[in-house]
Amino acid sequence: MRIVQVCPYAWDAPGGVQVHVRQLSDRLRDRGHDVVILAPSLRPVREVGVRIVGRALRIHYQGTVAPIGFTPGSFVRVGRELRSFRPDVVHVHEPLAPSTSMFATIRSHAPVVATFHAFAERSRLLDVAAPLLRAVWRKLAARVAVSGAAASFMGSRFGDDLRIVPNGVDIEAFSGAEPAKLAPGRRVLWVGRLDRQKGFPVAVRAFAELAPAHPDLTLIVAGDGDERGAVSELLPGIRDRVLMLGTVPHAELPAYHAAADVFVAPALGQESFGIVLVEAMAAGLPVVASAIAGYDEVIRDGIDGILVPPNDQHALAAAIGRVLTDPELARRLGESGRERATEFSWDSITGDLEGIYETTAG
Repeated sequence: MRIVQVCPYAWDAPGGVQVHVRQLSDRLRDRGHDVVILAPSLRPVREVGVRIVGRALRIHYQGTVAPIGFTPGSFVRVGRELRSFRPDVVHVHEPLAPSTSMFATIRSHAPVVATFHAFAERSRLLDVAAPLLRAVWRKLAARVAVSGAAASFMGSRFGDDLRIVPNGVDIEAFSGAEPAKLAPGRRVLWVGRLDRQKGFPVAVRAFAELAPAHPDLTLIVAGDGDERGAVSELLPGIRDRVLMLGTVPHAELPAYHAAADVFVAPALGQESFGIVLVEAMAAGLPVVASAIAGYDEVIRDGIDGILVPPNDQHALAAAIGRVLTDPELARRLGESGRERATEFSWDSITGDLEGIYETTAG
């Protein structure tokens, strides 16, 4: 089958949707399909099987930054690539965002399958734009959401005919990695954008509470973003125990998971799933995360990890402290999380999507 995967976000920017599209495309190719990826980018990209169809612009929206491509030139190039490749099915991701996926939905003559990854408690902009976006919605031959939260976010505005197919995760890459060579001691790991919505300042403040009682503890930060300066507010002796790695290529992350003792994800909201949670669980790490929609569909509180109220540095610090001081709790959470992570293996997820493609393409 000839399949086009369309990513609305800059291909060279870190993000869960980009990881999802890349790994799904690799699995589909392994199964014998001919797959091409269309995406915008921030800088020139040369990658086999990827066709860059425009320059992305960084748009600030609801506390985060979305690098999307919505230029007239991109609209033209998307149409040209679709005509050239002549796909049997086009799989667009977040087609209601004003970017490449929306353009592909409008311009495709092949059936379009859509995956919705996003969730927010509210979106005034989406509410206002909904009447115009229904024309795009009606072009979709099949609609998929990665979680119940994502399905409810879209379903409440456009209709409830969404099938839930979770994000897939490369379980094997995280379950068998060799640890990165780091200084001795115990480590709390953060992976993701350093922005307010992801809760990075909350994680930093929680570490400041924990550090005096745990002199061997280090905070490992894999990611970059506007809130990177939060660490400058720490006292010098504690600031020296924060290792800022910057943006780490996804393929290099498992080594840092293997070297960590606990994973922290204190997002404030707007999370439909949480790929980073599953990756940490696949590595056998105890996870402490916010009790928010999306995350609570991945982690069972007290079984696979510990969920705490969002934007509560004291609760976050206390939960991390419990894991650090109770080896039996850490072991139990890690083992249960590792087993839970297998439910999101690409083997089953890819099969589900293949079935949708075949039904849609007829």
